[in-house]
Amino acid sequence: MKNVVYKSWNGVMNSNHNPLRPIPDENVRHWIMQILAWMWSVMFSLWMGSMWVFGISAVAHVFILAAIVTTVTTFETAKRRPKVFLKKAIEGWQNLLAAVSFIVKATDNSSLKD
Repeated sequence: MKNVVYKSWNGVMNSNHNPLRPIPDENVRHWIMQILAWMWSVMFSLWMGSMWVFGISAVAHVFILAAIVTTVTTFETAKRRPKVFLKKAIEGWQNLLAAVSFIVKATDNSSLKD
């Protein structure tokens, strides 16, 4: 029983064992796990808060099912095409660096004019 619990935990919570393991960058795996954790926290909060009202509960179930589909899709993509996440992460960092560079240049130019 202990082994089943251990394997189940690692199969979802440990990025070295779960379907995100083919992604070579551990930081990207951690980022994806954080997003999934936030998503699941929101889903369980919605579910617990609306347990007594059928209409809201039905909507919450739709969101929970969407969260499951999102998680499975993320894990399958990581297994089959892990470099997709690296490309997106690199593009995100490049965009951030470009924005910071633009702000720094704009600040430098405005201080020179004074």
